[in-house]
Amino acid sequence: MKDIQRRNISRNKLLGRVIIIVFSLLFLYLVISIYFNSHFFFHTVINEVDVSLKAYKDLDKIMKEHEDNYVLQLVERDGRIETIRADEIGLHYNPDNQIPRIFKLQKSLGWIKALAGKERYHVKNLYSYDTDKLDRVFKGLNCLNTHVTPPRDVKFQYREGSYQVIAEEYGNQVKEDKLRKAVHTALSDGVSVLDLVKADCYEKPRFTLSSEKTAKTLALLNKYVSAKITYQFDNKIELIDGNVINRWLRIDNDLNVVINRTALENFIDELAYKYDTVGKTREFKSSVGKVIEVTGGLYGWKIDKAAELKELTINLNRGEVITREPVYAQKALPRDNELGDSYVEINLTRQYLWYYKKGKLITHGAVVTGNPNRGNGTVVGVYMLNYKQKDADLIGENYQVKVTYWMPFYGNIGLHDARWRHAFGGEIYKTRGTHGCVNAPYSLAKTVYENIEEGTPFICYEEKE
Repeated sequence: MKDIQRRNISRNKLLGRVIIIVFSLLFLYLVISIYFNSHFFFHTVINEVDVSLKAYKDLDKIMKEHEDNYVLQLVERDGRIETIRADEIGLHYNPDNQIPRIFKLQKSLGWIKALAGKERYHVKNLYSYDTDKLDRVFKGLNCLNTHVTPPRDVKFQYREGSYQVIAEEYGNQVKEDKLRKAVHTALSDGVSVLDLVKADCYEKPRFTLSSEKTAKTLALLNKYVSAKITYQFDNKIELIDGNVINRWLRIDNDLNVVINRTALENFIDELAYKYDTVGKTREFKSSVGKVIEVTGGLYGWKIDKAAELKELTINLNRGEVITREPVYAQKALPRDNELGDSYVEINLTRQYLWYYKKGKLITHGAVVTGNPNRGNGTVVGVYMLNYKQKDADLIGENYQVKVTYWMPFYGNIGLHDARWRHAFGGEIYKTRGTHGCVNAPYSLAKTVYENIEEGTPFICYEEKE
């Protein structure tokens, strides 16, 4: 029984002590809470001013002391720092602010939570200043007056068969309006450091190494220069690869790849100048043994420039590796012997015609050609048989005749029989010549007609003295 009584007494003493401790702690908590009825919590920071445990009644004094020492640091892209001092702009504390509301938010009984971390608050328009003075200081900032380097987008450089990306440059061009707003906000709020980069006060390049458009543009450029077009011209070739193609490409301000149409047209013009043979001067050994230079005419190789431009553009867009001929408007025999061994030779000076087929003289004879004294001289140059027609009606401005064998080689000018003539050759053409056609005896025209094929060259020339 006595043991039980002792244990009860011990328990009562322990309970009493616990109650005393609890009440003591509660009393202490209440005393501290009473303190925070007029003071800020632990770790309280308002607009970068530490007011921890400061009396609320002293707040204006504290803020004014901060105002006296206030300096706004402008941290620029290159690490340089410019400052704006309170005395330069007439900075002063604005007592009409939201700090009283912050103090009310700090319920005194909740002070213990402030031990866990900082109580940070931001009050707008904490300070006022002279805008005219600020404007003068602002205009004198070095970042607005030093040499300005605008930002530059990524660039693309062709080197050793492919394109590489050259990184963008950020430069130092300040967005003046953005900087002005950021400075006004920083001063009003009492911020001591303004990082111009973080505040987005610099002009930025539109396209950087990490831009999605950069990767797409690079891929497209390399697709274009991966193309390889080998043009065949008989036993000669012209190779078009990235070393040429890169000169045809440009990148616009939106990083779009543009094929320079004019450059392609110039290239095709060069091909045509080099390899087209229509109208070019050819040396020709005539049937009378003379070597004749024949210039002009419609016979020969001729690139279809519009069609070739379209085809070449397709090749580039697909990045094709291909060997082909250009698109021709007209073809002829191989360039090293373009007249071949089958042709009609017409000597306008001697008024005589020879027809060869596969190197063999098929027929020959005198003819009558156009009257040069009436402006109807037969054309000079190399042409080809467009088609042949039997029993044709030839109609002109002041004539209409029927012929049995019609072989046009230049528009409405051609070789045909002329049964109304009883004489050929000599100088008949100078007085009673044709309107441009080549009149031949019936038998001569018949033999040519029966042996000739479409596309056969017609060589018309005059002998020089």
